[in-house]
Amino acid sequence: MTTVDEFVEARVLPQFHPIVAMLRELMRETAPNATEAISYDMPTYTCRRIFAYIIPNKKGITFSFTHGTEFEDKYGLLRGKGKVSRHVTIKNLQAIDKDALRYYIAQALELDAK
Repeated sequence: MTTVDEFVEARVLPQFHPIVAMLRELMRETAPNATEAISYDMPTYTCRRIFAYIIPNKKGITFSFTHGTEFEDKYGLLRGKGKVSRHVTIKNLQAIDKDALRYYIAQALELDAK
């Protein structure tokens, strides 16, 4: 079993490490009871079920929410065409709206608790 730290070191491009570190810190702060683990070959966050996950790629980091289609999106940042999930793509640390991400994480937790 790979740890999230090992995953980041091996699978995330070095220029995106600060983004993943910030997302992990935001999750610890906003969802302190969530379990962080590697599942489906990516970092995931679980309370009752997986509610959020991080996917690295060559252009940035995708921060996804399992039931994002059910979110209110007052910030207009959610993307995706799937039937249930939505994501925010992050290409640099300066572009991150922490308030928006906290808002989405809170909704994900609320839906997970149902």
